[in-house]
Amino acid sequence: NRYLPGGYGVAIILLTILIRILFWPLTHKSTESMKRMQEIQPELKVLQEKYKKDPQRMQQETMKLYKEKKVNPMGGCLPMFIQIPVFIALFTVLRNAIELRFADFLWIADLSTSENLFAGKIPFVGALNILPIVMSVSMIWQQKLTAPATAITPEQQQQQKMMTVMMPILMLFFFYTMPSGLVLYWTVSNLLMIAQTGLRNVRQKAKTA
Repeated sequence: NRYLPGGYGVAIILLTILIRILFWPLTHKSTESMKRMQEIQPELKVLQEKYKKDPQRMQQETMKLYKEKKVNPMGGCLPMFIQIPVFIALFTVLRNAIELRFADFLWIADLSTSENLFAGKIPFVGALNILPIVMSVSMIWQQKLTAPATAITPEQQQQQKMMTVMMPILMLFFFYTMPSGLVLYWTVSNLLMIAQTGLRNVRQKAKTA
């Protein structure tokens, strides 16, 4: 905090980048799993048409296809799960570390608490917290870039679309009063994932061009 420009705020950003680098192999594996899910979509649609009157058989054949193609339908959730231990550790540090109290960064007066801009003047929520809003928007953007078309039935497709919007909204409510340093970590992590996915998409387009 004494020697680094930006203090603890920049330290949190650098920590986020370091974590992304350390977990890159797992993230890459997850991304490849989602890519394979997209590649087998035509075969999944064939199974849907063939066994549309027998949902149980369709489920069995779908799982058989996953096994043959070595696809894990839950592989896309891996980046979220691997962040949970870091999330818990950061939450504990930000809540208990005296050094982080009143540590400012950009417009944030205290990284150990929520931003609390215009405290008491915002209807319903009491104060304006910008970072949780940015985080939720970045989650929507990230999900649109990375979410594979794993839904089989129209109902599942509709549920998937709802989750793309509902999850960021739930996270907005969950994070709105969290320490701003923790929200900064999650937001930067989302933005790095977006950049990584965008770079991968550009490379794929270059290969197919």
